[in-house]
Formats: sequence, structure tokens, C-alpha cells
Amino acid sequence: MEIIGKTRLAGIMGWPVSHSRSPLLHGFWLDQTGIDGAYVPLPVKPDHIEPALRALPLLGFRGCNLTVPHKQTAFAVVDRVDRLARRIGAINTIVVESDGSLTGTNTDAFGFRENLREAAPDWKPSSGPAVVLGAGGAARAVIVALSDAGAAEIRIVNRTRHRAAAVAVELATPQTRITIHSWEEARAVQHQAGLLVNATSLGMVGEPPLRLDLSLLPVSAPVVDIVYVPLETELLTAARRRGHPVVDGLGMLLHQGRPGFKAWFGAFVQVTDRLRSAMLATLAPPR
Repeated sequence: MEIIGKTRLAGIMGWPVSHSRSPLLHGFWLDQTGIDGAYVPLPVKPDHIEPALRALPLLGFRGCNLTVPHKQTAFAVVDRVDRLARRIGAINTIVVESDGSLTGTNTDAFGFRENLREAAPDWKPSSGPAVVLGAGGAARAVIVALSDAGAAEIRIVNRTRHRAAAVAVELATPQTRITIHSWEEARAVQHQAGLLVNATSLGMVGEPPLRLDLSLLPVSAPVVDIVYVPLETELLTAARRRGHPVVDGLGMLLHQGRPGFKAWFGAFVQVTDRLRSAMLATLAPPR
């Protein structure tokens, strides 16, 4: 990559940000498309997020991604937030407009939807209720994606009932009924379900494992885990053994980057086997 005076700039702000795979992802697409651009990590402390975002147009950046802990605090800084980001309650993508103003959006729902469509093409919203484990930011994006896809019923399973209740109140629509269930009901709510999604961090490296009894889940129902480290979680292994279609979390990570790349660098990009292989190499444990 050669940086010149006309290089288009974007990046990712977080604290910390060294763990992010986004520079590798966007760097792959920049190399693939031959676009004169650069995508860089931008370590920004929480109390510096406002001046950092306001500096984007001054420094010639076309925008950036946001990761923890900035996804909520950015609401108070940007000039406008689109409806999708407001529904999800988080901003993960900033676009610098031609007048220098900042627009915030969220691409996680898009990433989830595209990953599900690609990895489980036979799934339909009419297949049955969707069971979503968790009620945090990732779960909100999943619920919005499923609701927009036409899911008639979503069952939230969460350890903290009042948090799940708040999500249900905020995200239910006339077309989508949302019910809340305790963790003790995690097995029972799978009865006649058409989809199961783990939208928690359980099963991730460094987190407690997720061991779930899948015996009541119809075998035709896809099982999705948004965790991608490790790529093959205990949940996916158990689902695969029972014959369920399984969807890992890497595709969601890859697809959620596509809208930002289009906004900043002006090109449509796709998730290919070559890209997936390149990203998988970064997830492999050291030997």
C-alpha cells in the first residue's frame, strides 16, 4: 500500500483497539479493489471521544467504525443518527458528510441478516419462533434484524429479566411479538422454534462455556452463534451433532463491514472464501 496525498482515510476508534480485526478486513478489500485508501486503528480514550470524532473531517477522514466503549457515547457527539441505530441503541459506523457533519449508523443487523441468509439459505421467518439468548447490544441488533425480516415471534432468554423486558418493550412491533423467559426456561422455549441464536459472550475464549440442552429444538432449525473466537463453539458442535444447520459468527463480522466500506471508499464488496480464509488465519490459536 502506498500512501499519497489523495489517499482516502478511514479507521476504527476504540479503547483498546489493538484486538480489532477491522484493519485487516478493510485492508483486504482495499487491496482487492485497488482503491487508494487506508484504514487504520485509532486508539481513543473514553473521555476523548468527542474531540476525536470532531477531528475526523479536519484530518480528511471519510469516517470510522466504533467499538467498545464508544458505541453509545457517540450518540451525544454526532450531528444525526439514523433510525436503525436509534432502534438498536448503538452506533458502530460514522460517515463524514460533504459538509463535514457526522452521521451515525449501525451495520450489525445487516451483518447478522446477511450471514444468516448466506449460511442458512433455507431458513424463513415463517419457520417458527426465533429464540435469542441475551439482551445486550448484540442481541438488540439480532432482534431488529429478525423483526425486519418478518419474524412473527421472538423469544428472549436472559438471566436478568428486567433487562430483557426493556428490550421487548422497545423493539416489539405490531408484526413481531416478543416474549421474555428466564435462563431456566432455555430448554422449554425451544419447542417448535425455527431458529436459535446465541447473542451472548458465553462460549467465547475467556468466558464461561455455553452448554445448552437442544433436545426440544426441531432439527430443521438453524443454530447461530455470534461468537467467533473460537469459531467452533460448544453450542455449534452440539448442534452439528444433532444435524442442525449451523452458522458461525465470523460471517457477521465480515458482512457488517461492507456498508462502511461502500460509504467511505465508494465500492461494493463481498465476503468471499479467500477473505474468510485470510480472517480465519488470524483466529487460529498459536502453535
